Amino acid sequence: MEIFDLLIDGFKVALTLENFTLALIGCILGTIFGALPGLGPANGVAILIPLSFSLGLSAAASMILLASVYYGAMYGGRISSILLNIPGDEPAMMTCLDGYPMTKSGRAGEALTLTGLASFFGAMFATVGLVLLAPQLVKVALLFGPVEYFALFVMAFATLGGVASKNQSKTVLASCLGLGIATIGVDHQTGVPRMSYEIIELYDGIDFLVVIVGLFAVSEVFVFIENTNLDKLNKEKSIIIGNIIPKLKTVLKIVPSLFRGTFLGFLSGVLPGAGASLGSFVAYTFEKKISNKDDTFGKGDERGVAAPEAGNNAAAGGALVPMLALGVPGSGTTAVLLAMLMTLDVTPGPLLFKQNPDVVWGLIAALFIGNIVLLILNIPLVKYFSKILLIPSKYLMPVVAMVSFVGIYGISGSSFDLIIMVMFGLLGWILRKLDIPLVPIIMGVILGEHMESNLRRAMTIHDGDWFMLISSNVSIVIWSITLIGFVLPFFFRKKIKSTISNLQK
Repeated sequence: MEIFDLLIDGFKVALTLENFTLALIGCILGTIFGALPGLGPANGVAILIPLSFSLGLSAAASMILLASVYYGAMYGGRISSILLNIPGDEPAMMTCLDGYPMTKSGRAGEALTLTGLASFFGAMFATVGLVLLAPQLVKVALLFGPVEYFALFVMAFATLGGVASKNQSKTVLASCLGLGIATIGVDHQTGVPRMSYEIIELYDGIDFLVVIVGLFAVSEVFVFIENTNLDKLNKEKSIIIGNIIPKLKTVLKIVPSLFRGTFLGFLSGVLPGAGASLGSFVAYTFEKKISNKDDTFGKGDERGVAAPEAGNNAAAGGALVPMLALGVPGSGTTAVLLAMLMTLDVTPGPLLFKQNPDVVWGLIAALFIGNIVLLILNIPLVKYFSKILLIPSKYLMPVVAMVSFVGIYGISGSSFDLIIMVMFGLLGWILRKLDIPLVPIIMGVILGEHMESNLRRAMTIHDGDWFMLISSNVSIVIWSITLIGFVLPFFFRKKIKSTISNLQK
C-alpha cells in the first residue's frame, strides 16, 4: 500500500503541465533519435543533457525528459530496422531479421504496428517490475558495505555485454581506459595530482558529461562526415508502408511471444551491464527455438519481430532497476542517466528513494505516461515518423554539433572543456573504427571514483587485509556471479557467433 501511495505522489509530479509537456517532447524526440540509424538512445540522451541544463530544469523534470527520450528511442529503433534493414541501434538488430522480410512482402505497416504493441507491452511490464522490485532491492542494498559495493561495481564491468559481447578483450580494454580517465585530477585523500601534467584545468578531473557528449554525440558527427554513402536512406523513397492494422488472428498469434520475450528481456536488463542488446538477442533466439516449427523465422514471421522488440524494451526498463536502487547502471543509456543524476547532486543508490522520492516516483510515473503516449503516437503516426529517415545527414549533423558545443559551454563556461570534448569525439571515432565499445569507457569514468573510494574505505577498515574482499556471504555471491559472467563468454563465444550468423542467414 505504501508503494501505491508513493506512486500516486509520483503521478502528481509527472502530471504537472511542465513535466507532462517534457514527457511528450521527450517521447517524440526519442522516437526520432531511435529511428535515425546510428543515433539510438544513448546518443539521444547524451545530446539532450546539455539542453536540459540550458533550460534550467529541476532534477525531476530533467530525468522525466531524458527517461522519456530513452523509452522513445527504444520504440523508434524498430522503424529503420523494419523499413531499411538498418538497425537504429544495436538492440534493434534482431528486429531486422524478420521485420525487413515483412517490408519486402508489402507488410511494413503491419510489422511496425506489431512492434509498437510489443514495445508497449515490454516497457509497461518492465515499469511495473521497476515499481515492485526496486524498493525491495533498496532494502537489501542498505545492508551493503564498502566491500560489497566494490564487488558489485566489479561485477558490473565483468558482466558488461553479457554472453552477447562481441569481443571480451576489447570490452576489458575499454573499461580500463574509462577507469584510467576517472583517476585524472587531484587525489581527494592525499591531495597529490594524478596524470594532470601540470595542466591546472585537469586538477579537478574531467567532467563525465564532457566525456559522454564527446564520445557519443561528437564522434557521431565524425562518423557521418567520414561516411558519404549514408544518403542511401534518401534513395529509399519507394517504401510502401501499406495497411497498418493487423488482423486479430495475427495479434493473438504473437501474445505468447510477447510474454516470453518480455520476461527474458526484463531479466537481462536487471543484470548490471547486460542491457537491451542481450535482452533482444535472448528473446529472439529462445522464440525461434520453440516456435520455428514451420521454418518461417527469417522470412517475415510476426513472432520474430514481436519477441525481440518486447525483449529490448523490457530490458530497457529493467536496466533502470539497478541504476536507481544500487547506483550501478544496467546499460549504456542508464550509465548516461546515472551521470545526469550525479551532475544534479542527486546521489543514486539505496538512499535515493528516501532522500529524493519526487525524482524517483515522478520518473516512474512519467514512464507509465510515456508508454501510453508512445503507443498512441507510434501507431497512427507511424507513416510520418518513417519520413524522418529521409532527412539528409548534412542537415542533421550540424544540429547535433551545435547542441553539443553550446550545451557544454553553457554548463562549464570553459573553452578548455570544448577542446577536451572534441578530443574525446576523435577518440570515440577511432575506437568505433577499431570496434572497441564506448559504453565500458563511460561506465569506468562514472564508477571509477566510487570503486576507488569504496576499496580504500574497505582497506582502511580492515587494516589493508585483501582477504576482506571475500569476508561476507554477500560479497562471495557477487564475486561468484562476476567470475561466471566474465569467464562464460570465453567458452561459448564460438557457439554464440555461429548462432548469430545462423539467425542472420
